[in-house]
Amino acid sequence: MVILASASPRRKKLMKEELFPSFDIVVSDIDESLSFKKYKNVRAIVKDIAKRKCLKVSQDYPHDLVIAADTVVVIDKAVIGKPKDEKDAYRMLKMLSNKSHYVYTAYAINKDNQFVSNIVKTKVTFNELSDELIQDYIATGSPLDKAGAYGYQDNKDYALVKKIHGSKHNVIGFPTEEIKEDLKKYYSLFKE
Repeated sequence: MVILASASPRRKKLMKEELFPSFDIVVSDIDESLSFKKYKNVRAIVKDIAKRKCLKVSQDYPHDLVIAADTVVVIDKAVIGKPKDEKDAYRMLKMLSNKSHYVYTAYAINKDNQFVSNIVKTKVTFNELSDELIQDYIATGSPLDKAGAYGYQDNKDYALVKKIHGSKHNVIGFPTEEIKEDLKKYYSLFKE
């Protein structure tokens, strides 16, 4: 059995489209704030969260393939997670407006105690966002469950992102290209 250790609808969609048409979802209930208290380095924070999510689910499913991930946005050395509310989403989007930032997604894979983790970094440049566009976007509710208060997939309706250098799936929160390579390399899946 294949398990996605995430409640994210975007990860679920990418998992189904790019990796496995059939899988189960088991959400871990870890305290993500512990990683922020323990580590100062953004790479260490997201890797720790992804690892703990994966290993928590693997406790109950030790022989199944478990995949977990965590995503953060970093601008000017500040780590930005999900907004607390609409006001916080507005603050984040104003901060990102007309600037470049980085999206880090760590993923962890475990099966039969064979654990693999990796991290992917993508540079994203935003358009200049008007207050009206930000308010309209926040009114959709979409920014409230996303790191950095935005989803790349919303760009078709709201011109947020000017350009991306790197994996667009990483910006969505699930770098399927890299995950697939590790599944080939370490678990002999997706062999040509």
